[in-house]
Amino acid sequence: MPTDAAFVDHVLDQIHGAGVVAVRKMFGAYGVYCDGKVVGLICHNQFFLKPLPEALALMGAPVYAPPYPGARPHLLLAEELDAPDRVARFLRAFAEALPAPKPKKPKAAKKV
Repeated sequence: MPTDAAFVDHVLDQIHGAGVVAVRKMFGAYGVYCDGKVVGLICHNQFFLKPLPEALALMGAPVYAPPYPGARPHLLLAEELDAPDRVARFLRAFAEALPAPKPKKPKAAKKV
């Protein structure tokens, strides 16, 4: 089942308080970014976060599930999406725990 654009918009509405959030379509799913760092995935109308120990302390009883067949288990946020302040805190903690993205190398000029 592909991810519905309305669900992606719903997730963005719920996490907007986490900082600069964005999504990028990739491989039939969506990557979720917070302050330029990949923090999770939206696959099959479900929202998954990377299972980082630094942020797990904020979650009561985390639910794990693979975002797609063959993937390692991620944290599945379902009921948490109904509490935007709480899910924004999760994302902030996850983004702070992740290293800054590596700077992109400048593209070489084309030779003519």
